[in-house]
Amino acid sequence: MIKIKNTKINDSFLEKRLIKYDEWLSKEQISCSSKVIPVSESLEVKQWVLPTEQAVEILRKTKSIAVQNCECRVHYKRCDNPLEVCLLLNEVGDKFVSKGEARHVSLIEATDILKKANESGLVHLTLYQPNFEIYALCSCCSCCCHELQIIKLYGRNDLMVQSDYNAVTDFDACYNCGECIERCIFGARVFKDGKLEYNADACLGCGLCVTVCSVAAISMQLRESQPKT
Repeated sequence: MIKIKNTKINDSFLEKRLIKYDEWLSKEQISCSSKVIPVSESLEVKQWVLPTEQAVEILRKTKSIAVQNCECRVHYKRCDNPLEVCLLLNEVGDKFVSKGEARHVSLIEATDILKKANESGLVHLTLYQPNFEIYALCSCCSCCCHELQIIKLYGRNDLMVQSDYNAVTDFDACYNCGECIERCIFGARVFKDGKLEYNADACLGCGLCVTVCSVAAISMQLRESQPKT
C-alpha cells in the first residue's frame, strides 16, 4: 500500500503501474509515461504540418494499428464510456492480435474510433514504453484511467506531459454557460462569483473544451515554452 499526502491508497491496479513507471524512470528508460494529445477538431487548419500532437498524424506513421478494450474501464467499470478505444501500434498491436486480445483496424476505422471517443469527452493519451517509443494511443476517462488516476490520487504530475497547446479563452465572447467546465477533467476551469475562471497552468491541452463551446470563445494556442517530449 502506498501512502500519499497522509492518505492511504489501496489500489493494486494503480500501484503495480506506478512501481513499474518509477523503475523505468530510475533507469532512464522513459522520460514520461504518457502525453496528452489534443483532439484534432480543436485545432484550426493551418498551411503547415502541425506537430505529432494530433492523434491521427501519429497513426498515419505506424505500420499497423490494432484496437482492444480499454483495460482500465474493463477493470473498474465506473462509467458507460466506449470500451474499444485503446489503439495499439506496430509490434505491440500485432502481438495482442496474435493472442486474440485485439483486432487490426484500418486508419479510417481508427480515426472514427477517435472521433467517437471525443464525442464521449475522453482524453487522448499516448503511452510510452522503455525505448521511448509510443506503443499505444488510448482515449481515457477520469474515473477509470490508470494514468489520470495516478496524477490525481498520487500527485504524480511528473509522469504526464502536457500537449504543446493551451486552451485560451476570449472572456469578452464567453457568456459563462458552463459547458467547458463540465468538459474539463483537469480542473482548469471553474465558476467563481458566477463567472468563468481559467487556470492555464492546470490545463493539459486536450482541447475537449473547444469542441463544446457554442460561441467559439476558446481556441488552442501553442504554449510559449514547449514541454518535454
